[in-house]
Amino acid sequence: MTQPVSIEFTELDLDAIAEFEGRVAVIIPPSGKMDAAARRANRLTKGALKRLVESEGWEKAKSGDLTTLAWPAGMAAKALHVLCLDRGASALETRKGGAALAKSKGEDALLVLAAQVRRGADLAQGIALRAYAFNERKSQPPKMQGPVTMAVSKPEEVSDAAAPLLSVAEGVLMTRDLVSEPANHLTTVEFAERIKGMADIGLKITVLEEKDLKSLKMDLLLSVGHGSVTPSKVAIMEWSGGQKGTAPLALVGKGVVFDTGGISLKPAAGMEEMTMDMGGAGVVVGTMKALALRKAKANVVGLVGLVENMPSGQATRPGDVVTSMKGDTVEIINTDAEGRLVLADVLWHAQKKFKPAAVLNLATLTGAVIIALGHENAGVFSNDDAFCNKLLKSAGAEGEGAWRLPLGEAYDKQLKSDIADMKNVGGRPAGSITAAQFLQRFIEDGMPWIHLDIAGTARVSKDTDFAPKGATGWGVMTLNRLVADHFEET
Repeated sequence: MTQPVSIEFTELDLDAIAEFEGRVAVIIPPSGKMDAAARRANRLTKGALKRLVESEGWEKAKSGDLTTLAWPAGMAAKALHVLCLDRGASALETRKGGAALAKSKGEDALLVLAAQVRRGADLAQGIALRAYAFNERKSQPPKMQGPVTMAVSKPEEVSDAAAPLLSVAEGVLMTRDLVSEPANHLTTVEFAERIKGMADIGLKITVLEEKDLKSLKMDLLLSVGHGSVTPSKVAIMEWSGGQKGTAPLALVGKGVVFDTGGISLKPAAGMEEMTMDMGGAGVVVGTMKALALRKAKANVVGLVGLVENMPSGQATRPGDVVTSMKGDTVEIINTDAEGRLVLADVLWHAQKKFKPAAVLNLATLTGAVIIALGHENAGVFSNDDAFCNKLLKSAGAEGEGAWRLPLGEAYDKQLKSDIADMKNVGGRPAGSITAAQFLQRFIEDGMPWIHLDIAGTARVSKDTDFAPKGATGWGVMTLNRLVADHFEET
């Protein structure tokens, strides 16, 4: 797994600025007022910083903009980065500033002169989030990233504040690794093994094998994996950091490690991207890691259904009727609408087994949500306004796009089957909504529930503020914030 960049917090040593090899970053507010570290760098570079902050370009600079002076005279560094950051910058703005520094540092060591930054912990988290590359499958991976040294006014205080934020960053990086892995490496078996490894950080891990799933009558989930030689599994992660007896928040993730579409075979073009169809499970795993690492004072259980959807002589066929764990029958119209089948049984098991306070599921569920919202926002569906608003506020605070879409009985008509209780698809109109309506049938009356369709946000084709192109880890920070603000003991 990718190791997070090393970040150390130290006292500011002005004399070390000249001799530091690698890259040095100074932080100056839009006003151009320089602190002691910036003044020392300015003196070393014979007034280069002063000329910069008095230039027309600096007048147009916005908080978060980064300027790089390559091979600065008077310094041993390869580059001097100048981050424009307002003294009153928000946590999110500060984090973005850190991400900009991480993107520019490359593999070099970085000295960040951050004594005047009020939110040094957020700056560190931004660095940790952006200093990432998935190189596990390259025969000659790039050199290890150089460490980051943050020179701050109160190292111990900033280090303590940064610790839980860096734990969350580790969860994000784990999610990115899982989503990035090719399917011949991240099989259902390997996925379960990686989850088992998290027992080392205090999670209680249970893995249900196919015989267990058959005993529980999770036939919808099992039907998805019929065509694969790899066994279907359900992995359960329990974090009990809250009071004993307090009902947990249940997080449920779709973990289709590869999706060919089954008998309803997908087109060849782009099918290689279906290694990311376990993105919902990846977010659940990353969130559970983050909660355990920062020792959240909350009870949370994460459940992920791990399957592979392949065509074979044993694969489920269009027209088959399968009975869910709940007891409802489903006519399979399209075997490429498999994620909702996996989730349906796991959602039902989560409610019956753990009696949660609320349920939230995530899945790369529909292409339709990308048509609706692009790659900027995840689709949010909920039966509970208060719970949904908490989620949306958490996403906004973390800078992760999320947009609520409607539910309604009228859409249920599209799921009506002539031979079973329901169909697994409702046709092209409102495809994301009918998928959510399908899932809602497996939520007990009175249970607060959110469905997040992350098909457009789990993996993207261009860089984001906090990640290089590819897997984003979207959702870990939002869910961690949701737990911290609304399910954690104070």
